[in-house]
Amino acid sequence: MPAYNAEQTLERTWADVPKDHVDEVILVDDASRDRTVEIARKLGIHVVVHPKNRGYGGNQKTCYRTALERGADVVVMVHPDHQYDPTVIPHLLEALADGSYDAAFGSRMLGGRPIQGGMPKWKYLGNILLTAIENATFLIYLTEYHSGFRAYTRRYLETVNLEANSDGFVFDTEIIAQGMAKGLRIREIPIETRYFDEASQIAFGPSVRYGLAILKTMALYKLHVWRIWSSRIFRDKR
Repeated sequence: MPAYNAEQTLERTWADVPKDHVDEVILVDDASRDRTVEIARKLGIHVVVHPKNRGYGGNQKTCYRTALERGADVVVMVHPDHQYDPTVIPHLLEALADGSYDAAFGSRMLGGRPIQGGMPKWKYLGNILLTAIENATFLIYLTEYHSGFRAYTRRYLETVNLEANSDGFVFDTEIIAQGMAKGLRIREIPIETRYFDEASQIAFGPSVRYGLAILKTMALYKLHVWRIWSSRIFRDKR
């Protein structure tokens, strides 16, 4: 769980995690100003605290690094804001069970009701446009690239160069681009999401900057696969 000021929703999220399918819950707190850490520790969650805010991507790096150090074979990212439904975790794990895929993403578009679930229309349309561009860039077909509900295998996380990625929101796209460059495979499952006041959301302005960062990542990916120039995110770990 990459967490930042999640005291109002953390306990609800944790309660919905199917404990019979999860060996351990890890929360990385990104210098929250509320009681997130205190609540997480009372729930028995393994907590890692960033003394300074590192951003969403920086938080994920610590999440995955910690999970791998603690022996994880599959790492599921669930936001502690209760926007995504943790009860679906078994379906993500099932999608990876036979070893044919290296990651599984929950897709709000496959779920079929993103607008009814409260997704702003501008975000819905932006999601569709960016997904079309990403499909054309990667030459694969996914219904959504921007879900925050994901499962990665150890193989995926050890193959890509996580530390080379951004500490910001575009980390989510960079890790996909890295996987595509390495020939890794992603599967989707349908999910529904909840939008409410306590759930974290990116405002319009930052969303525009996020979209531009995605377009830049697509350009960098093409330069890499065309062997014109390789960004540091596509270079092997040292």
